[in-house]
Amino acid sequence: MTRIKRGYIARKRRTKIRLFASSFQGAHSKLSRTIIQQKIRALVSAHQDKGKQKRDFRRLWITRINAVIRANKLYYSYSRLIHNLYRGQLLLNRKILAQITILNRNCLYMISNEILKEKKKVARNPV
Repeated sequence: MTRIKRGYIARKRRTKIRLFASSFQGAHSKLSRTIIQQKIRALVSAHQDKGKQKRDFRRLWITRINAVIRANKLYYSYSRLIHNLYRGQLLLNRKILAQITILNRNCLYMISNEILKEKKKVARNPV
C-alpha cells in the first residue's frame, strides 16, 4: 500500500480552527485537540446565552413599563395594564411599550386613557 501524505489539507483545517480560537489563552489557542473542545464549549454557551438574553431583555422591558406606570399612578400594576391592553385588542408587545415609556410618555398616557374609556363603556353597557 502506498503512503498518503495529506499535510497541507490537515494544516489548512487546523489553521481554520486556530483562527476561531485566536483569542483564547494558553493551550486553548495552541493545541488542536484542546481548540476543538473549547470551540464546542464556546458554541454551546453562545447558544444557551441567546435564550438567556431574550429572557433578560423581556424582564428589563417589564420593569421599565411597571416603573413608569406606578410612578404616574396610571394603573396599580403592570399586569392590569397588560390585561386591559389585551381586552381592548391593542396588541403592543413589551419591547414597543418599553420604548414608548422611555421616549414618549405622553403616548403611553394616551393609550392608558383609551383603555380606561373602553373599560367604562363596557361597564355602562353590558351586552
